[in-house]
Order: sequence, then C-alpha cells, then structure tokens
Amino acid sequence: MSFFNLQTPIFRRKEITQDVQNSPGILRIHLHIGKLTIFSTFYTRLDQACILWGLISAAIFITAQFLPISWIDQAVWWSTLTIVGTICMVNLTWFRVRLEKLHSVLYCWITMMLAGLAITDLSIFLGWGEVLMRLCPMWLGLVAFCYLWTGVEMRSRTFFLTGIIHLLAILILPLVESWQFLTTGIVMGLSVVLLAEFRWDMQHKIDWDLLTPEQKLYI
Repeated sequence: MSFFNLQTPIFRRKEITQDVQNSPGILRIHLHIGKLTIFSTFYTRLDQACILWGLISAAIFITAQFLPISWIDQAVWWSTLTIVGTICMVNLTWFRVRLEKLHSVLYCWITMMLAGLAITDLSIFLGWGEVLMRLCPMWLGLVAFCYLWTGVEMRSRTFFLTGIIHLLAILILPLVESWQFLTTGIVMGLSVVLLAEFRWDMQHKIDWDLLTPEQKLYI
C-alpha cells in the first residue's frame, strides 16, 4: 500500500459536493453579469486560512522590499499582524484539525511561526546583522519544514511538493540578489493562494464523533 494516494491528482478543480455544502463556515463567491458567470468558487475555512496567510506573507515581504519603513516599525507592525493571523488561523482550522486529528500539523505551524517571529524581532532589536541578512532563507526554510510535515501527516503530495518548492526557492535567492524579499513574498504568498484555489490530495483520518448524522452521509 502506497504512503500517498497515487490515484488522486495532486491538484484538481474544486467542486461543490454535498460534504462541502455541509462544511461549517464555507464562503461562496459567484460573480456574474446576467447569465454569464465571470468567476465562481467557494472557500472552506481552511482555504480562508490559506488566503489570510497569503495576504500577510505578501504584505510583510513586499513592504520590506519596496517601502522605506524602519526595521523597528516593521517589526512592531508585522509582529502584531502575525500574532493576529495565527489566532485567526487557529479559529478557522480548529474544527478541521479536530475532525481529521491533525493537531500536530497545527502545532507545527504555530511553533514555527512564533519561533521565526521571535528570531526576526531579536535580530532587529539586538542588531544581529548576520541573521538579518538571512531572514528570507530562514523563513523559507521554516515554512518548507511546515509544509513537509503537513505532507507527511496528511499523506499529501501537494503539501510535500510545496515544501520542496520552498527549499528550491532558497537556492534561487542568491541569484536574485537585491530582490530576495520580493521573491520570498511571491513564493510564500502564491503557494497558499494556489492551495486555496484548488483541491489537493490527502488521506483522511476522521473522528466520526464530531460529525452530525447528515454530515456522515457525505464523508
């Protein structure tokens, strides 16, 4: 038996099935002009958490790349935003974490985000020049570890591949020289947005006691 489910595509289009309709907190978006549909999709709470982190990642690294804001001001702003984002992530994903017994995945992300935040802030306030010069590869490495761990725990090639892409991005950083923050923001932000836009492979470990009788019919 394969560790990953090789019968399921790594990425596939999302479809509104009955189990998706029964998901708590689902957000539907349907843009149309008359009978012409321009854009139609849905976002589960997990998708919403991905989009949130995509926006946060892009904001942090693109600001560092282009705006003349002091490092100390950025540390205060982005630390606050990261902590708020972490709390929102827990709130958005907690039901899914309990349902599919993915506590270690959530704890991994929380630990890595807070550890990275602490190292970043200390390097700014204490003037650790060597660390400041390596913030981009550090964050890519931390996020890569989280994706790889998620891939193992969820038996998902999608997350495992995303982790490898982040590791490869570290090797690209020396080639982009002064554009490292922009490159890091694009890699981290675009990755989670793609995860939110598509359905990915995984193998479920469901705690059936958390489901209603109606939800059990469609899982």
